[in-house]
Amino acid sequence: MKAVLIPGDGIGKEIAESVIEINEALNTGIEWEVFQAGAEYHSSSGDLMEKGLLERINELGVALKGPTATPIGSGFRSINVYLRQAFSTYANLRPVHSIAGVPSRYENVDLVIVRENTEDLYKGIEYMYDSRTAHGIKLISEEASERIARFAFEYALKQGRKKVTAVHKANIMKLTDGLFLNTFRKVAAEYPMIESSDVIIDALCMKLVTDPTQFDVLVAPNLYGDIISDLCAGLVGGLGFAPSANIGENVTIYEAVHGSAPDIAGQDKANPTALLLSYAMLLKDHGMIDQAKKLEQAVYSVVEEGIYTTCDIGGTAGTKVFTQAVKEKL
Repeated sequence: MKAVLIPGDGIGKEIAESVIEINEALNTGIEWEVFQAGAEYHSSSGDLMEKGLLERINELGVALKGPTATPIGSGFRSINVYLRQAFSTYANLRPVHSIAGVPSRYENVDLVIVRENTEDLYKGIEYMYDSRTAHGIKLISEEASERIARFAFEYALKQGRKKVTAVHKANIMKLTDGLFLNTFRKVAAEYPMIESSDVIIDALCMKLVTDPTQFDVLVAPNLYGDIISDLCAGLVGGLGFAPSANIGENVTIYEAVHGSAPDIAGQDKANPTALLLSYAMLLKDHGMIDQAKKLEQAVYSVVEEGIYTTCDIGGTAGTKVFTQAVKEKL
């Protein structure tokens, strides 16, 4: 099997190397085709991504991506958004689990965020109304809302999940979020075996930080899904432990959702856990379930023991030592 690997910016190259080493140790047979993309590549070449990248992702149907940097307020658009829209990877799947050995305020957190990935304000439809007023358009369609709701319920069925909750602000945005909510309810009626509910976004944030264990699967429009995904990662120790997958009809792009951390890039300090767990998601989806479970157990074991952990969770080990410790557990 061949797959595209995009190391990205900052610490991306270091954590991508960790994946390459672990992949060899697991003997999966996956051959990586490495392509460059991101701010650093743009700075050196003038292009956002290496030529042939889009074509190869389309041909192979699978990619693993490290963090890429995006200018704030100016410059080029997010490469993440670009790739999601280019391949219509309409569902962003973000599992959130408590991990023993990771300092956090909660235990037994086990929930999944299903984020609509192609529209809402992230569609990027914005312009200057006049010299002092900017206008952004929130685009919500019945088609995309039905597709993501159905994905959430099908995922719940396959994974033995019990409840799907829609996230919205339909009390204020009655047309856009109202359409999303009404479409969700129509789809929910087709899955009577799965409990369904809905919650207003601000109330959800309060409930999550009060007791996150009351939720199971959360399905949300793009902007809310982005925000609550990071919030939920914070409930279990941070973005360094947050894997994800961007899923379309023909292409899936797995990625670590944390930033490129330029302040520690090249210093052997990065925690590769999020990218390793994203890689584990890739393995599961391609039938290598035993290897995926071995990898997850090895990572969790190293983290719980706390001997060879990285500085973000209080350890002193570097990326290479952490990777070696995981390999030894394998």
